Amino acid sequence: MAVTAEVEQELEQYRRELTGYCYRMLGSAFEAEDAVQETMIRAWRGHRGFEGRSALRSWLYRIATNVCLDALKGRQGRARPMDLTSPVPVSEAYGTQLPEVTWIGPVPDAWVLAGDPAELAAQRESVRLAFVAALQRLAPRQRAVLILREVAGWSAAEVAELLETTVASVNSAMQRARSALAAQPGADAEPARPLDADQAALLAKFVSAFESFDLDRLAALLAEDVVLSMPPFEMWLRGLDQYLLWLHGPGSGCRGSRLLPVSANGAPAFAQYRPDPDGGFVPWALQVLDVRDGRITGLHNFLDTDPLFPLFGLPPRLDG
Repeated sequence: MAVTAEVEQELEQYRRELTGYCYRMLGSAFEAEDAVQETMIRAWRGHRGFEGRSALRSWLYRIATNVCLDALKGRQGRARPMDLTSPVPVSEAYGTQLPEVTWIGPVPDAWVLAGDPAELAAQRESVRLAFVAALQRLAPRQRAVLILREVAGWSAAEVAELLETTVASVNSAMQRARSALAAQPGADAEPARPLDADQAALLAKFVSAFESFDLDRLAALLAEDVVLSMPPFEMWLRGLDQYLLWLHGPGSGCRGSRLLPVSANGAPAFAQYRPDPDGGFVPWALQVLDVRDGRITGLHNFLDTDPLFPLFGLPPRLDG
């Protein structure tokens, strides 16, 4: 039976929050999109038995949770390079590439963030790369409990009904999830926040220094323990000295790059285009930055630009 426009509109109003939920569960914008689409298809097929806004939202989350739990069966959670190996010196950089399913991927803010300023602050925090990576180390049902309780704001009774379990079981899972999360690297990182004047000035200086390849100015903006990661490469670097050695050596190809600002994971982010020998600039990486105490503490460069740049609505090249 064809789905009416009214039913479709009713379901679509939940797409963004469901995408955010599935992204936190799965760690991939593309998998989240697929999971939400599957959720909508199942809902379209069975919508007649549900009336009322509250019941519909709960029902959609139940479907989405089951879709995500099915997708997570028998596989490892996605991760960041920092979760898998120790840092390496520049002399050992590059090396092993791991498949896409290994990595936490970035997500456009517009896909997952919505609501009033207070809600947005919590949502930004809960899509930080470090937080999403920490979630992936939880058992899938623990992950669902924590996200539903602390991000979506559900009561223990509501989560128990969705997962077809008891309130006591939900509370126990929540306690274990909080303890496990607190022990993960990055758990004490500075919360993501809206762009303010100080951060805007920092990012403007970063763009100017990076595009002019002025390494002295760039170094003044970075923390001493700054981290550089570049999925799909397994390796990562830690320390300002290693980052500068990288830019003097293997990273010297970044000279002359152009940066376009984007919004990703509730954090500052840029699309990097490198010079093309034939003229103009071509995609190189999507950079997501970590910022703490007025310094850049992390530069996470996602090199798989073929799917990522269209995802963020970015042009396939820049003219000279």
